[in-house]
Amino acid sequence: MIDTVIIGAGPYGLSIAAHLRNRRVPFRIFGRPMDSWLAHMPKGMMLKSDGFASNIYDPESKFTLKQFCAERGIEYADMGIPVLLSTFSEYGLAFKDRLVPELEEKLVAGIERSTDGFLLRLDDGEEFKARRIVLAIGITHFEYAPANLANLPTQFLSHSYRHHDLTPFKGRNVVVVGAGSSAIDLAALLHEAGADVQLVARATSLKFHTAPQPGKRRPWLQRLRHPDSGLGPGMRSRFFSDAPGLFHYLPEGLRVELVENTLGPSGGWFIKDKLMGHVPLALGQNVERAEVRNGKVSLHLRALDGSAQELVTDHVIAATGYKVDMERLAFLSAEIRSKVMCVSGRPVLSSGFESTVPGLYFVGLAAANSFGPVMRFAFGAGFAAKRVAETLAKSVARNRAAVPSSRISAVAE
Repeated sequence: MIDTVIIGAGPYGLSIAAHLRNRRVPFRIFGRPMDSWLAHMPKGMMLKSDGFASNIYDPESKFTLKQFCAERGIEYADMGIPVLLSTFSEYGLAFKDRLVPELEEKLVAGIERSTDGFLLRLDDGEEFKARRIVLAIGITHFEYAPANLANLPTQFLSHSYRHHDLTPFKGRNVVVVGAGSSAIDLAALLHEAGADVQLVARATSLKFHTAPQPGKRRPWLQRLRHPDSGLGPGMRSRFFSDAPGLFHYLPEGLRVELVENTLGPSGGWFIKDKLMGHVPLALGQNVERAEVRNGKVSLHLRALDGSAQELVTDHVIAATGYKVDMERLAFLSAEIRSKVMCVSGRPVLSSGFESTVPGLYFVGLAAANSFGPVMRFAFGAGFAAKRVAETLAKSVARNRAAVPSSRISAVAE
């Protein structure tokens, strides 16, 4: 019987493991380290998050991104210098080597309920029991494509999550659908990779973060009214980034509304010049339907004014984000999935990240309705790791206290 199992080895899983290790809570952690970043985001991408907000978290802040960059001689600034995807990925691997050596690069194939917790089956056939499970799977399993594209065969349609190396698209005609960071980054990087790319979006304009002004300090009144935070400037962003515990106590309907309407689609300031003027944009366009004709995809678009147009392309990439859906988690038994209470697709969680299935915890994107928009970003891993570790440490202490002294003596003998 293992006390705790962590599934997922991205910023959230690694941060929680480091905190549990510090508290001497027994655990096993499974997953490919930094898999989403290493295998599912396009080469050449840069993070929207500032340097200070792009850490993986250990309890004593022994190994921050700033410290990693100093050790490797990589240019770094808390704000103003974009963090390269390659830098963040390498940092995550170094964090794993230094602070989470227990990581097992195996996949969990199945989880069922048992009388005293959960029964897990790994992809190598190993089976064992665990009292508690922390799902730190991030965006894995949750890629979303709208129904008007989903009918396309897989050779003509893919999700942005599926693309790391863009060189196979060189010389091909590609349409990227979406207006968020994934779509903007992908379109710009496809252009640089030699693809004939076009961006299609319902939005009538694209939004970008404001470029920082190095060496120029903002006026004190502006800093007071629009303070910096891990999610960008502004009082709302400051609340979301610094007070996810308080966010949890807001009325449920308000929390869902705030998550759905806060920090909407936008690109980093550094990608704007790589996109604008280089990639054709079809904005204010809805994709009504898509069909394959003569080995090409025909996209039928409808503008806000009712006018229609047709685009013909070799391939469509849906950079249309992610939606949490318990039914996508096929490794969880149907019984477990049916007992996870959800609102708007996301699990209802306690203040300690525990779902309505006792012993099953969710962090990251799946926890956004409970703890706010910060759970969509790496910055949220700091709060999640601390809170989950505190919760699990208390549970372990209660379990130990409940063991009869005679049993403890027998085990010792």
